[in-house]
Amino acid sequence: MNPKKLELLSSFAGRIAHMPKGQLLKAFTDLNLEAQKAGVHFTDEETRLIAEILTEKLSPEEKRKLDTLRLLSKKLSRQSAGARSQNT
Repeated sequence: MNPKKLELLSSFAGRIAHMPKGQLLKAFTDLNLEAQKAGVHFTDEETRLIAEILTEKLSPEEKRKLDTLRLLSKKLSRQSAGARSQNT
């Protein structure tokens, strides 16, 4: 795996280790933003694995929210990639 990805995930794991479950969704969103700023893009499979780890502690409602965030993030990433390719 890309060293930048590993660094982000290690940092993320440390931050959420003792985090209350109510803050995990925000932490996931923060990770996504941090990754985008660093130019790191996770594959669909990597994102699915991260989400599975996070959702172990979440209620069904929180899992639905996370799924919505993942879909939105994927859509935004595609739009961003399309905009970048048009500008080059």
